[in-house]
Amino acid sequence: MELLDGHLIPAVDGVAFGLLLFVVAAGLSLAFGTAGVLNLSHGTLYAIGAYTGAELSDGTWGGLALGLAAGTAAACVAGAGLSAATAPLARRGHLAQALLTFGLALIGGDLLIQFFGADELPVRVPEALDSSVTLLGHRYPAYRLCFIVMAVLLAAFGTWVLTRTRMGAAVRAAADDPQMLAATGHSPRAVHTGVLAAAGALAGAAGVLGAPIIGPGPGTSENVLMLSLVVVVLGGLRSLWATFFAAVAVGEVQTLGVSVAPELAPYLLFAAMAAVLVLRSRFAEPTGAGAGHGSEAPGPDPFARLRGLLAGRLASRAAAGPLPGRKRSPVWPARLPGRASWWQAAPLLVLLVVLISLPALLDAYSISLAGSALALGLLAVSVTILTGYAGLPTLGQTAPFAVGAYATANLADAGWTVGPVQLVLSALAAAVFAAVVGPAVIRARGTTVLMITLAIGELTGAVVNQLKSVTGGADGLVGFPATRALWGGEGMLEESELYNYALVVAVVAVALTLLVLRSPAGKLLTGTRGAEARMRASGHPVGRYLLVAHVCAGALAGVGGSLMVTVQQYLSPADVGFEIAAFALLAVVIGGTTSVVGALLGAGLIVATRDWVAGSWPGHGPLLLGVLFVATVYVLPRGLAGLRGGSGGGPSSDAPRPPDQPAPAPTPSPAGKVSP
Repeated sequence: MELLDGHLIPAVDGVAFGLLLFVVAAGLSLAFGTAGVLNLSHGTLYAIGAYTGAELSDGTWGGLALGLAAGTAAACVAGAGLSAATAPLARRGHLAQALLTFGLALIGGDLLIQFFGADELPVRVPEALDSSVTLLGHRYPAYRLCFIVMAVLLAAFGTWVLTRTRMGAAVRAAADDPQMLAATGHSPRAVHTGVLAAAGALAGAAGVLGAPIIGPGPGTSENVLMLSLVVVVLGGLRSLWATFFAAVAVGEVQTLGVSVAPELAPYLLFAAMAAVLVLRSRFAEPTGAGAGHGSEAPGPDPFARLRGLLAGRLASRAAAGPLPGRKRSPVWPARLPGRASWWQAAPLLVLLVVLISLPALLDAYSISLAGSALALGLLAVSVTILTGYAGLPTLGQTAPFAVGAYATANLADAGWTVGPVQLVLSALAAAVFAAVVGPAVIRARGTTVLMITLAIGELTGAVVNQLKSVTGGADGLVGFPATRALWGGEGMLEESELYNYALVVAVVAVALTLLVLRSPAGKLLTGTRGAEARMRASGHPVGRYLLVAHVCAGALAGVGGSLMVTVQQYLSPADVGFEIAAFALLAVVIGGTTSVVGALLGAGLIVATRDWVAGSWPGHGPLLLGVLFVATVYVLPRGLAGLRGGSGGGPSSDAPRPPDQPAPAPTPSPAGKVSP
């Protein structure tokens, strides 16, 4: 009884907080499970309701009712607009949706701050609810008890609508069999719009009612989104009651867990999320199915088929002989060997010349930005390996990036300041980390990979904030000795020195990456992505290929993290957070998912937009980045590499298809083609 008495208030708070998350997560579950939209702007819909309700709250019942109506309506309209925004992406999969909605979240967050201000708004509730009641001998806020009752009623009402009404039947049919729904005279498109509008309304209503619990302010939307994703993953997409109990469990961990086991609470949620996703992927996807990499039944070895096609084509040419009137040269072949290679290498050579000349053209600040862009570029190239070549879209590559960064900072603080030593040890640490978490990633496919890697990234972020003796916690690390380029040299302090060092490291890393991707190992990897079932049927150890790719990509990300620390001379949790992971994925999409040069250019464009262009419009960096996200998704469906007419959108498809969607298992004839 003493234990219960001591933790009663946190336990009840956990129920209230969990039910708030339930209302938000119910809308997210509807959007994802029924409309098929991975909405990373759902937290912004909550913020719309919260800000609107707080602005209209005046301490009266009328103000509460007006705020609830206005906030719900505003978020409902935003949800319907989201339906129109995602409609052109219906055939491009969840990766494009995630980038688009994240960009819309950045734009919406910036507009909300501009309209309502950057400070957290006070929320005034009616006097009858702004009091305390006695609960088992303890005083407890009346508003939170009232909210608990409303959330339970909402769960019951939502379950009744989905299971007992014609509207609910149409919603379920839209998720399970839209063709059958259309045959009954209903428009799947109208149902899709209605579902997203209803999801927005739920988020907006939760924002208004939850504003006294989670007030509107900076970071609110991101926090609500992450916790709602955890709830949806734990509860699944088929039952509101499962979502209900998952939300209560998450709420208890966030409140009661902090008071009972504060050292474990930050890790429990995302660890549970990752565990559930891994278990589901193991039981739901049979080995060799190739879900997300190709859905055909096992067939012959694709490379044997490729060799057969090439042999047949050569035989037909030999049988046909030379064209009439044309003499075959006894010395020079019809096409110079290596000409295609030179054409493919041309963008890389041009980029290298431009990068070498930058110190003579830019000021010190711009040169430092260029060095940071090279570090982010290596992170983006590691994402290219996983997303474009292995078919594993990732939102957690900042985890090995963080391992490499903090390894370098601690090595420098311990007196290990030689650059090559820092790079090798940081890459090794990141590779070991990638090898440890790799088995949890390579088994899954598609959206599940996005969620697992997101959980790994968030877990790493929790460790960064908690392990203060190594990472400095929220304050970060600063003041460690400068890196020396070679043994016997002096520490690099000038921007031009740091940039030249970063350029040399980036050139070596990119050259090694291209060498591997152009080798037989790289062709096997792209063949795995394009025709996994056939590769398995022909005896190839696909899991081993993917694990090696994951480890190598982790090592490359570790090099990027080490380079970032050397260039910046400081390190904070924001440098390795979720936003950086989204930026790296955007850089890959900008350049084309299989273009290494495109990833570097995309990273440069992001850094220039975030730190250089936004400098002339202070306070609007998120807005500019959001516009960049949206424009990239719409205007460059296959990235910059696609503008050349190549297969920049994917190594095994001419159509703009994201790597998280199944595709017919083609022969990997274009798989050996590697965009530079």
